[in-house]
Amino acid sequence: MSWTRLTLHTDRDHAELWSDALSAQGALAVTLSSQATGAEEVPVFGEPGCPDMPLWPHCQIEVLLPLEWEASSWLEQVSTSLDQPIPPHHSEVVADQDWVRLTQSQFDPIPAAPGLWIVPTWHEPPDPSALNLRLDPGQAFGTGSHPTTRLCLEWLAAHPPRAQRILDYGCGSGILTIAAALLGAPHPVGVDIDPIAVQTARDNAMSNGVSTSFYEPDSFPDSPRFDGVIANILTNPLVVLAPLLLNQLRVGGWLTLSGILSSQVERVRNAYAPDCPLSIVGEREGWVCLSGVKQVY
Repeated sequence: MSWTRLTLHTDRDHAELWSDALSAQGALAVTLSSQATGAEEVPVFGEPGCPDMPLWPHCQIEVLLPLEWEASSWLEQVSTSLDQPIPPHHSEVVADQDWVRLTQSQFDPIPAAPGLWIVPTWHEPPDPSALNLRLDPGQAFGTGSHPTTRLCLEWLAAHPPRAQRILDYGCGSGILTIAAALLGAPHPVGVDIDPIAVQTARDNAMSNGVSTSFYEPDSFPDSPRFDGVIANILTNPLVVLAPLLLNQLRVGGWLTLSGILSSQVERVRNAYAPDCPLSIVGEREGWVCLSGVKQVY
């Protein structure tokens, strides 16, 4: 099998913004490096004897995508979600490698919250006494390493949804749905537009021995409104989905959203007001998690 590799060139002020968004939109791998070579290279990240620098002045981002994806259209979607122009870039087809081994080597067990670990299926749990969420992300977003996923996991761990009906919209690998089940939700539901993500989530739920259901939006059945709705997507879809998510939530139920950059908070708040006033409940690396309770009007 072959793959598409996109190489983007940007500056230090935009490199992490683009890297995070590319990962959030489902890239199989994202690598950030210096665009300079040889004598022009600049040491960063506090290397011995060198002052700390945030990033290289000129950065290169390499992105790995499935060959069947239309790379240009996908990159346009990322650009739209960031409200940023696409940086100079080029694409190429790369030959097959042992991508499974390469990808697995990038993910170690993660202490996502006190007493909760995300443990890739190819690792043994570091703390057998903890809640260990076994995960094989496959091609779906959600490994536990991205700041937005960590924010949502921390919120869930701090507010265990015991005996609550939970909806995870944009479930990706199913990590938040499964975490909700491990934390006491009797049968949480996940929804994703990507059929590969839906199947991956089902497989992960089976590996964890939890009772869940996963659907694509068109097959999502009518049901009573949920006690809690969580969505870790990006700002543009969160704004578009506001009526749908609010309609799925009962009055008095909680809504928790992430995938939101700090500069986009007011836009998301406005989309859900006045039905569900949202407050910042967590921030990490420029990303924000919002939460609130649906009001009675």
